[in-house]
Amino acid sequence: MKALIFAAGKGTRLKPFTDHHPKALAMVNEVPLLERNIRFLQSFGINDFVINIHHFGDQIVNFLKKRDNFGAKVEISDERKELLETGGGLVFARKFFDFQEDFLIMNADILTDMNVAKFVKYHQEKKDFATLAVSDRNSSRKLLFNPEMILRGWLNVQTGEQRLAEFNKGFKALAFSGIHCINPEIFNKIKRTGKFSIMEEYLDLMHSEQIHGYEHQGILIDVGRPESVFEAEKIFK
Repeated sequence: MKALIFAAGKGTRLKPFTDHHPKALAMVNEVPLLERNIRFLQSFGINDFVINIHHFGDQIVNFLKKRDNFGAKVEISDERKELLETGGGLVFARKFFDFQEDFLIMNADILTDMNVAKFVKYHQEKKDFATLAVSDRNSSRKLLFNPEMILRGWLNVQTGEQRLAEFNKGFKALAFSGIHCINPEIFNKIKRTGKFSIMEEYLDLMHSEQIHGYEHQGILIDVGRPESVFEAEKIFK
């Protein structure tokens, strides 16, 4: 299986580090996030990567070259001309994917101990074009799932704003973990072009398609703020 690692974002919450570096190279106990996630996915047998770049993208290219790509096959989806966000970045990278094989997407600034093998197995059993890893943790925005763990809505916890596919019948609210498993059929379903969030596309598609959530336990840290770096350093040695 191939994995797409989103490493293009500007990482504004990680300033001042990201004034001069990409967030994917932020250190947790002296090990860059990108290295941690490549090695994490390699531990599940994934050794074929697409990495998108934009903000200080040359630093990521040079870092990978110096480390000999950690023994992996690495292809660069170069968004240095225009940052396309998650949805646009996925569409831009489609040329790197075999249209017969599912693939994984992971945000570069996520650290987790989730069992990726179990997640992929769940996705393949459901035969969806997209399965989203989610967990029960604090977040300002939640995805809403019915008892069958099918995506039915989105909730802004702070404002109460909702987007629903149907009346909220006590849906389970879970936070998205920044990890998805994708069937390449998704490229035939995405309607947007240019710069857009993949979550917007999911929330449109939930009206006509089944998108499952996979609730995982254990650790997940969004290393997007300086204080979360300190939190991660207590756990990830």
